[in-house]
Amino acid sequence: MEPDWLIFARRFIGLKEIPGTENNPIIVNWLVKLKAWWREDETPWCGLFVAAVFNDCGIEIAKNWMRARAWLEWGIILPEPTVGCVVIYSRNGGGHVGFVVGQDQAGNLMTLGGNQSNKVTIAPFPKERVLGYRWPGHKVIRIARLPIVDSDGKVSTNEA
Repeated sequence: MEPDWLIFARRFIGLKEIPGTENNPIIVNWLVKLKAWWREDETPWCGLFVAAVFNDCGIEIAKNWMRARAWLEWGIILPEPTVGCVVIYSRNGGGHVGFVVGQDQAGNLMTLGGNQSNKVTIAPFPKERVLGYRWPGHKVIRIARLPIVDSDGKVSTNEA
């Protein structure tokens, strides 16, 4: 059983940035609703995606939601991943944030997130990049094992 916010987040799989001077109106609408100081989809927006999902589901968001690593100071710390938790990753030049949906056959975390190759996708990430796992101020749903999710095994390298 998946948490409501993860079910809601799945609705956006495939949502993309618009290259050039145009911007995706859904991404811009999230920026407006969350009172961001920018209004374009070229700025890294993984934190925006997580914040927009939680905001639309009535769940408190990280204070500095636009910074992936700010999610490390939000919610309940989890010692291990569970479906629907927020996962924060390291990356050159910053961080990345998304929702855990499972793991692939190689043990990579399958992560639903925004700004993964400039769109909302489910992509594999190596566990070595994990900085932490967080859960909103709700009761944690525990599962014995993460479900196996099909993957091509090519881990994400484009979240900037």
